[in-house]
Amino acid sequence: MTVSCSAPKTDDIDKKIDNLLSQMTLTEKVGQLCCPIGFNLDDEQYQALMDSLPCGGFWAVLRADPWSQKTVETGPDAVESALLFNKMQRYAMENSRLKIPIYFAEECPHGLMAVDATVYPTGLGMAATWDEDLLYKVGDAIGAEAAGRGAQFAYGPVIDLARDPRWSRVEEGLGEDPYLSGVLGGAVMKGLQTDLAATVKHFAAYGAPEGGHNGAASQMGRHQLLTDYLVNYEMLVKAGAKSIMTSYNAIDGVPCTANSWLLQDVLRDKWGFKGVVFSDLGSIWALHSTHRTAENQLIATAQAINAGVDIDLGASNYGKYLAEAVKCGLVTMTTVDEAVRRVLRFKYETGLFDHPYIEIPDQADVATRRTLALQTARESVVLLKNDGILPLKNDIRSIAVIGPNADNIYNQLGDYTAPQRPGEVVTVFDGIRSHVNPSTKVTYVKGCSIRDSQDANFGEAVKAAKAADVTVLVVGGSSARDFKTSYESTGAAVVNDHISDMDCGEGYDRVSIELSGLQEDLIKEIAKLHKPLIIVYIEGRPLLKNTANEVANALLTAFYPGEQGGNAIADVIFGDYNPAGRLPISQPRNTGQIPVYYSQPKPHDYVECESTPLFCFGHGLSYTEFEYSNLIINKLSDIIEISVDVRNIGDYHGDEVVQLYLRDEYATITPAEKLLKGFKRVFILTNETKHITFTIPTKNLEPGEFTIMVGASSDDIRLKEKITI
Repeated sequence: MTVSCSAPKTDDIDKKIDNLLSQMTLTEKVGQLCCPIGFNLDDEQYQALMDSLPCGGFWAVLRADPWSQKTVETGPDAVESALLFNKMQRYAMENSRLKIPIYFAEECPHGLMAVDATVYPTGLGMAATWDEDLLYKVGDAIGAEAAGRGAQFAYGPVIDLARDPRWSRVEEGLGEDPYLSGVLGGAVMKGLQTDLAATVKHFAAYGAPEGGHNGAASQMGRHQLLTDYLVNYEMLVKAGAKSIMTSYNAIDGVPCTANSWLLQDVLRDKWGFKGVVFSDLGSIWALHSTHRTAENQLIATAQAINAGVDIDLGASNYGKYLAEAVKCGLVTMTTVDEAVRRVLRFKYETGLFDHPYIEIPDQADVATRRTLALQTARESVVLLKNDGILPLKNDIRSIAVIGPNADNIYNQLGDYTAPQRPGEVVTVFDGIRSHVNPSTKVTYVKGCSIRDSQDANFGEAVKAAKAADVTVLVVGGSSARDFKTSYESTGAAVVNDHISDMDCGEGYDRVSIELSGLQEDLIKEIAKLHKPLIIVYIEGRPLLKNTANEVANALLTAFYPGEQGGNAIADVIFGDYNPAGRLPISQPRNTGQIPVYYSQPKPHDYVECESTPLFCFGHGLSYTEFEYSNLIINKLSDIIEISVDVRNIGDYHGDEVVQLYLRDEYATITPAEKLLKGFKRVFILTNETKHITFTIPTKNLEPGEFTIMVGASSDDIRLKEKITI
C-alpha cells in the first residue's frame, strides 16, 4: 500500500526507537544517516553496499536526465519504478540484521523528475499564478505521483528568495518576496505532504549569491537574514515541514552546512523544527574542498553533524568518516543517536516499518494531471503589454510563428526535467495550430537558436513574417540539458565549449540578462516590417525586454510553462483564457540595476536609465478592467482587518489578483518601501463586485504610523489609508 503520513502515538514510537537504538552498532547508526545516489546502482552494487553499510535510503533512484544517463527507453516508468522500489526494499528487509526499511528521496521541484511524470511550470511559473489553492493541488498531484512510484521524500518546494536574475537557479524558486514565497511554497508543501514528506530547500539565503554565482557567498547581517531571507522558511516550518535541505553557500563567512546557529538555534530551538535535515549533494565535502573551513574531510564530517545535519546526501562523508569521528572524539555518540532518532522517527511516523512495500500505481489519472498542468500553465502566463491586438480571432487568414522557443519542447520545460516521449509536450506552434480554423495558414520558421550565432536564418523568418497577417515571435532562454553537456559531481551543468541552447538552469549563471545569441537582432529584423507583432518570452529568469516592449503590439512571458505550455499560451493569445498571471519577480531595465526589487528603499535614477524596473513586482494585464472602491480598515485587538470592493467593469469575465501592501512610515531600523502582506486571486464576472477581506497580525509591528495600500500591483496602488498603531 502507499505510505501513510498519519502518525502513530508519540510514546509508542519513542519506545520503539529506544529499543532499536539500543541494538544498533555504530556502523548501523551511520548507515541510517547516509543517502547515496541511486540511479547508477545495479543489483550487485546495491546488495554489496547494503551488506557493508545498511543505508537509510537512496536518492534519485528514479531520476532520468543527461546527468544520470537515463533516457525514456532506459529509465524506469511508473510500474517499473514501483517494482524496483519493492525489490530494493525486500532485500533491505530480508537481509539486514534489524530489518530497517529504506526510503527513496526524489527530485520534485515542478513534477517528479522521472520518465512519464507530469511536468508543471517551474517555480517562477507557479509563483506567477499567485494562486494558493491551485498550488496545493499541484503539490498534491506531484506527491501522489512520486509516492506511487516508491518515494517517501520529495525534494521541493524550492523557496530560495531570488533578487539577482543572473543566478542560474532563479527559475526554481518562487520569486523575490518572502510572503508570496512563504504562502505559495507552503501550499505546495502541504499538498506534497498528503502522501510523503516535502524537503524544503535550500536553507538558507542561497538565492542571494555575490555576483550571481551559484553557491557563492551571501553577505548580509542577521537582521536582513531574519526579516527577509528566512521569513518564508519559518512560515513553512510552522506549517509542518518534515524535512529541510541545507544550501551550498556561506552566510557572512559561515557555510550553511556547518552553521549551528542557523540549524540549531534558529531552526530547531527558535522555530521548533522536529524533522530531518539533509545536506545538499556534496555540501559536506565542500566544507573542506571549497569553503576551506575544515582541514580535511574528517573534520568536515564533524562540523556538519555537530551543526545539525542529520543525513549526508550522496554519502560522501558520513559513510567514510563519521565512525572515525566518533572514535577519535570529534563527535559524541549522543549527537549521532539524536540524528538517527530523527531518521527512525520519520520512518515510524510515515508507516514504513508497518507497510514497507507499495502497490503498483494506477495510471488512470494521467488525464487529470494533464488538465492540472494546463490550468497551472494558463494561470502562470503574464500579459505584460497589449495595445488591443489581443485576443486574436481564430479565423485570422495567416500567422507566422517564429523563434527558437516556438517549437522546441525542452526549451519550455526548465531544469530538473526528465526526457519526454514524442507528442507529450505541446509547443506554442502546436498550440496555435490547434486553435485556429483549418483555413488559417500557420507557418513556422526557427529564425535562430538561443545561443548559437551560426544557426540563424533571418531571411526565411522575415519572409514568413512579411507574408503573414500577424507574427508570434517566441524568444527567451533555455535550461534544456543535453547528452553532450558535462556535469559536476553535484549534477550542475558545466559551462564549456559545447554550444547548446542552455543558458539557464543550475550551473549556468549569466553576466548579463540580455537575450542570448542573435535573438535581439531577430526581434529588430521582424519589427522593421511594421506589421502586427506579438512577442512571447519563454524563460527561466527575467530577461531584458526593452526592445520587445518598444516594438511589440503585445508582450507576454511564461516562466517555463511545462508540458502544456503551448496550449496555455495559445489559449491566452486567442482569448479562450483571460490572462491573470502576475510577476513574482521584478523585470529590470538593465543588468546594471541588479538588484532591483519592489521593497527596497526607493533609489535615485541612474545617468543611463530610471531606477525603477521595466515591469514591477505584481504586474500583469487582463482583457478586462477592474475598479477598486470602499476601502475599510478595522483595528482589532491583535489584527488589522482590511476590506475592499473590486468590480469587473470590462467586457470579459476574468481573474483579478488583489494585492495588499503595508508601509511602515518610520521604524528603529530602516523600513522597506512597502511589503506584501496579503493577496487573493478571485474570479469576477462582468459587472460583478466581489468583497475582499484581508487580515494583518499586529504582534510584529512596532507602534507608529503605517500606510495600508491595496491595488493591482506593487506600483499600481488603487486605494490607501494611513493608520496608527
